[in-house]
Order: sequence, then structure tokens, then C-alpha cells
Amino acid sequence: MSSERVAIVTAGGSGMGAAAARKLAADGFRIAILSSSGKGEALAASLGGLGVTGSNQSPDDLARLVARTLERWGRVDVLVNSAGHGPKGPLLDLTDEDWTRGMEVYFLNVVRPTRLVTPIMQRQGGGAIINISTFAAFEPEQAFPTSGVFRSGLAAFTKLFSDRYAPDNIRMNNILPGFIDSLPEKPGIRDRIPLGRYGHADEIAAVVAFLASEGAGYITGQNLRVDGGITRSV
Repeated sequence: MSSERVAIVTAGGSGMGAAAARKLAADGFRIAILSSSGKGEALAASLGGLGVTGSNQSPDDLARLVARTLERWGRVDVLVNSAGHGPKGPLLDLTDEDWTRGMEVYFLNVVRPTRLVTPIMQRQGGGAIINISTFAAFEPEQAFPTSGVFRSGLAAFTKLFSDRYAPDNIRMNNILPGFIDSLPEKPGIRDRIPLGRYGHADEIAAVVAFLASEGAGYITGQNLRVDGGITRSV
């Protein structure tokens, strides 16, 4: 088995996922990227890594990603679960199909690859799983209903997973970004942010890299707010 450190990034073709992939590569990780747009393959090639075009909502595509990663490097040390965008709209106007879609985008996007990589990490003696969630996981916003509901559920899943797999030295943590400059700025949002600006995707990537590092070896089951001060923990 290779001694190289290997990281998988899902939904890594653009935005925070792509920034995380670039940062981890700069830190010495071999990188495998899953992206539905094809941008992930191009980014992975530029980083000397492995790119797969597919969806993090497809069990087959995820299995193909993990299998190809193992074929190439023989291990998975870090899994970064990024996500696309789920349904939005007035709360009671959302259909059953919208809620199901939200679960796919914001919750099962983590559960499915976690099932695949956990046995690998157990055999290796450890690993780190990092989920890019949202500042609205605990203080939900009407503008992001499916995200708030299912990422609140993700926080519960993360605690359950961390309790169960800590003895195997597998850590799972969530990053809760606020408004990040990988998306266009909207009127009035800046006024809500105590730091007075949108966050940078590279700032989220730096937190990903820390949680993937040995320096975070005693951190698991946590939800780290990286939102410019919009929300507070007690």
C-alpha cells in the first residue's frame, strides 16, 4: 500500500470543493475529484491527480471514484464532502419531490461516500472525513429550507458517526460556512456579517486542510462556524 496521503473531494469542480482540492494538493496530498460538470477532471489533471465525471448523488459514480482511487494509490486518508444546491422556495410550497431532492443533495451526499471509505480507513488505522455544510444548520433560514433541515440532520449523523468510529481513529467534522465569494454577492447580505465582507473560498479550504492535518488529530464530531460572525455557539 502506498505511503502517500490521498484525499477524495466530491463536488470538487468549482467553488469551495475546488479550493479545498487545490489546498490539499499544495499540502502534499494526492487528489481524486468527483464533479458532474467535467471541471473536476480538468482540475485534477492540473494537480497531477485523478478526476471522475459523475454525481455525488449516484452510488455507482461514487463507487467508481473510490475504486479508481484505490487502484491508483491504494488508500484514502481524507474524504471531503462538498455539495451542490438543493431546492428552495416558500416552505409549504416545496413538494415531496423537493424534500427528497434536498435529502439527496445535502445529506445522502455524505452518507453514501462515507459508507465506501470507512472500511478502507479502518484497515489503514484511521482517516478524516470533512463535510462542507452551512452556517444555517442550527439557525435555519427561510431562504434555504432544504439545506437547513437536512444539514441539521447531518450534524446528528456526524455525532453518531464520530462516537461509533473514534475507536478506529476515524474523525468526522462539519464546516459551517457563511456567505462565500464563490457565489455572486446579493444585496443586503454584507450588512448582516459582523466582519463586513463575504468569506473567501480559500479561507474555507484552509479550514479543510487543518481538519485533515495531524494538528486536528484530537478534533471529531464538531461543527466549526466559519461565517464571519453571523451565528454564535453557546
